[in-house]
Amino acid sequence: MTETFSALANGFSLALAPLNLLWGFVGVTLGTAIGVLPGVGPALTVAMLLPLTAKLDPTGALIMFAGIYYGAMYGGSTTTILLNTPGESASIATALEGNKMAKNGRAGPALATAAIGSFVAGTIATVLLTLLAPIVVEVALRFGPAEYFALMIFAFVTVAAVLGESTVRGLASLFIGLLFGLVGIDSQTGQMRFAFGVPELLDGIDVVVMAVGLFAVGEALYSAAYQSRVREEMQAIRGSLWMSASDWKRSWPAWLRATAIGFPFGTVPAGGAEIPTFLSYALEKKLSKHPEEFGNGAIEGVAGPEAANNAASAGVLVPLLTLGIPTSATAAILLAAFQNYGIQPGPLLFSTQGDLVWALIASLYVGNVLLLVLNLPLIGMWVKVLEIPKPQLYAGILVFATLGAYSLHQSVTDLAILLGFGLLGFGMRRFGFPTAPAVIGLILGPMAETQFRRALAISQGDVGVFFTHPISAGFLLLTAALVIAPWVVKRVRRRARRA
Repeated sequence: MTETFSALANGFSLALAPLNLLWGFVGVTLGTAIGVLPGVGPALTVAMLLPLTAKLDPTGALIMFAGIYYGAMYGGSTTTILLNTPGESASIATALEGNKMAKNGRAGPALATAAIGSFVAGTIATVLLTLLAPIVVEVALRFGPAEYFALMIFAFVTVAAVLGESTVRGLASLFIGLLFGLVGIDSQTGQMRFAFGVPELLDGIDVVVMAVGLFAVGEALYSAAYQSRVREEMQAIRGSLWMSASDWKRSWPAWLRATAIGFPFGTVPAGGAEIPTFLSYALEKKLSKHPEEFGNGAIEGVAGPEAANNAASAGVLVPLLTLGIPTSATAAILLAAFQNYGIQPGPLLFSTQGDLVWALIASLYVGNVLLLVLNLPLIGMWVKVLEIPKPQLYAGILVFATLGAYSLHQSVTDLAILLGFGLLGFGMRRFGFPTAPAVIGLILGPMAETQFRRALAISQGDVGVFFTHPISAGFLLLTAALVIAPWVVKRVRRRARRA
């Protein structure tokens, strides 16, 4: 414990260095400004701004991305409350009461409880991240190739099942990512695979180009095709921007309860922020002394889901930093940011890049304070950003995406790949296929293949190695249960209906 606090103190000394503090402030400002736009969630924001950090040093770049990540989470609540347009699925629960409060002239208190609740939940969750990360690392150091492969299979199936309306569509999206992950030179044999004679593909497909294409370009094309005729009317803020004493009394228990719900869900591969936000909403509705207000603008219905959302977002960093496993779309893009600098998150990260990791964790504390200072006084200004017409908004996104993709390698091939993934993202969005599993498949696919082949090399080709090691066998059993259980439940319900 003493080592943890001394490492964190060293991290604060780096995070509070003037230049890194500046990058953190730039990150939270950009994240909030872009995250506040309708339909632009944290994953799209981080993917779109990822190329901008290519020239920064790793510590500064990752501190900036931590700010962008948290800033986009804050910004999404503004869009959800004022426009009833959730930028991501985790904000849907907030929209249930937040937009009702805005229509009742209480947008100010709704935005305030979202901002303060996010600060409280984010800070508590970051403290838990600080305490739990070293413990998880100690456990992870016992993992061998077989355990890592089984863990990645578990992550593949759970993420594909959670990030989408259909498990089959989620798995189909995952296999698309795994297929693209095979492009390039085989790390074991040195043979070219699926490069089709294009020299730029020998290094594989750049994760940034894929993420920007699927999220940003695909979203812009989808909006142009299907949502250009949708009129969105912004609700004007009336009354006080601040919370009353009654609002404070009703909000703070919801913030604490939501943090306890959200953080554990963020730390597990099957987690995500959607489930804890709805659990928090349901719990607040059950415990509220004003149940009649639910459906008409209850402040607990905003305080709880927003706190759960941010607590889960901090929890996502536990498996990302300690195991190298992304459990959300945004975490997958953050993993790509690490890999751009030749850094591989995992149990050895804390020993090989200790200063960077603890500076990143310290920057989360600093970023939370910066966001609170930035958001509360500037609520009125962020509302003005929402007045940008959609054609100009998505035209700007396309310009940023194109310039960002080209700036990576100054390659026209990257632009062609970007457009191809943009069309693929448009098609996936049109037919209800989630895009996040494809990005996760591209990132983790080559790693899973490497660990699989290492395990077979160590066991001299015996596939039983995955079932004789207790940890790997446990993960594979959990994975099988996740695939089979929904099918069994459906069969039982069908028979019950017939009976």
